[in-house]
Amino acid sequence: MKVTLSALDTHESSFTPLVVIELAQDVKEETKEWLKNRIIAKKKDGGAQLLFRPLLNKYEKETLENQNLYLVGASQIRLLLGAEAVGLVKECSDNTMRAFTYGTRHNFKDFDDDNDDFLSMAERQFIIKHELENLRARDETMIPGYPQAKLYPGKSLLRRLLTSGIVVQVFPLHDNEALKKLEDTWYTRFTLKFQPIDRIRGYFGETIALYFGFLEYFTFALIPMAIIGLPYYLFAWEDYDKYVIFASFNLIWSTVILEVWKRGCASMTYRWGTLVMKRKFEEPRPGYHGVLGINAVTGREEPLYPSYKRQLRIYLVSLPFVCLCLYFSLFVMMIYFDMEAWALGLHEDSGSEWTSILLYVPSIIYAIVIEIMNRLYRYAAEFLTSWENHRLESAYQNHLILKVLVFNFLNCFASLFYIAFVLRDMKLLRQSLATLLITSQILNQIVESLLPYWLQKKHHVRVKKKVEALKADIDATLYEQVVLEKEMGTYLGTFDDYLELFLQFGYVSLFSCVYPLAAAFAVLNNLTEVNSDALKMCRVFKRPFSEPSASIGVWQLAFETMSVISVVTNCALIGMSPQVNALFPESKTDLILIVVAVEELIIRSFQLWGWLPLKNHETHKELTRIPASIKKSCEEKPFL
Repeated sequence: MKVTLSALDTHESSFTPLVVIELAQDVKEETKEWLKNRIIAKKKDGGAQLLFRPLLNKYEKETLENQNLYLVGASQIRLLLGAEAVGLVKECSDNTMRAFTYGTRHNFKDFDDDNDDFLSMAERQFIIKHELENLRARDETMIPGYPQAKLYPGKSLLRRLLTSGIVVQVFPLHDNEALKKLEDTWYTRFTLKFQPIDRIRGYFGETIALYFGFLEYFTFALIPMAIIGLPYYLFAWEDYDKYVIFASFNLIWSTVILEVWKRGCASMTYRWGTLVMKRKFEEPRPGYHGVLGINAVTGREEPLYPSYKRQLRIYLVSLPFVCLCLYFSLFVMMIYFDMEAWALGLHEDSGSEWTSILLYVPSIIYAIVIEIMNRLYRYAAEFLTSWENHRLESAYQNHLILKVLVFNFLNCFASLFYIAFVLRDMKLLRQSLATLLITSQILNQIVESLLPYWLQKKHHVRVKKKVEALKADIDATLYEQVVLEKEMGTYLGTFDDYLELFLQFGYVSLFSCVYPLAAAFAVLNNLTEVNSDALKMCRVFKRPFSEPSASIGVWQLAFETMSVISVVTNCALIGMSPQVNALFPESKTDLILIVVAVEELIIRSFQLWGWLPLKNHETHKELTRIPASIKKSCEEKPFL
């Protein structure tokens, strides 16, 4: 028999705050009361049946600044029923992975009625978010007190409140005790050790854990390249043409590591239950707008926007704009080559020591300009993609990623391709690659971690002084935590983190054969990146809501595309080398045909190698029966 919420008492007089809702300062009292009633009302009455209270009571609001902050939580029974509603997958006592149901809760491993740790903190906050987002309008036509904020049956109340500016933000609270334990095992001591991926997943969720798992795996995958590259660099420093062996290893490495990652990723997500988790129906994204109508699939009333209008916006506005930006990037690249020619001419004329240093200045300036252009273009791409009015968040993300990757690829690598295949200057290629790689890594560390951490530290000091000066009898610890966290920056997702790794993978896989130290510098950067990103997640940004993930998503395709480009590029470099050209002194046509054939053979063989083992796991039923050998390998470190 299915257990329903209405049959259970989910009320608690006191509760552990999980999520904070901040309202605008001028929100009307009737709106607050309406929102409170909808959140605490029973499910059968259209509510979320959650626990809700203001951060400050009436006396405290008069004493302190009037903070429109509210705490949301849920009873243990409510969370378990919510886990069933969202389809969380848990391990049963017989070691199989099944969707959790409240009625069969005692069949699941580690479950006990007195055990509050059966659901991780990230899972509990994800359930709260899901229930808040599924609060829907029933017979209301507007938000009480705001006649301009129209509602229609089935509209998500939280999304309407956010777009109307009535709700400023909704964010999950940190658990300071659990966070301290995580930090102690993660980054507070700078030692070479594995990351606690399972603990990261328990605290931040699968999406964040998969990013750090991929970062760790990619760093270890770079070590063979670094080990081979170091002596290769030292003993063949001035012989720029002897790169055939390293390029051969490079093109195999760039393909193999991605296939191995897919298996490690499947092992992790199977153990976490997200590999076999049913995909939920995707709701329209908050910024989506159109004329109200009936969705032919769901039967719900929602905004409808003609597909042809979106296509017109994409092909008549977005595409020309992207092409214009690509042209501008190439124009800047040609200015860089003019600067290189000027610096080289100056050095040849004088031959002094300072002019030899000046040779690196154009590359450094160009690297800085590339970073600035990438960030400016990112804002333009976000605006355009939002203006295109995509219905689903996944469609929005896919179009945004495509725009950003195309521009970043051309902006970062066009000059290297031009030097390698047009100028054919391997010395300049090595110099440019080294400068671009090292400069971009330094800038990313400063902009993404050090600067935000410094700003957050200053804000933390101000908040602490403010709380210490309070004379009111309040829970100063909770008040300080909420006020501090609400002012933190919002973590916008793993987009920028994966993009940085994607560009790094490009620098290493495409042209590191002429600069073998590229992998070594990438390893050093990633060792610090792990710690700086961990610090950023724990102390700089608000805690993000958990999002169940079965893979790294579209980024897997992006890395595989870069891998294919890497194979083609390294084959072309091998074909251009004096050693290979010496084998075909008469006919260049034979050489070209052999290079193309080898490139095709490598790509096809690795595609087949990567596809066949996964062929038998295409159905949901078969995915739940992954062989025992894989289950056994699903330990803390699935890759090594």
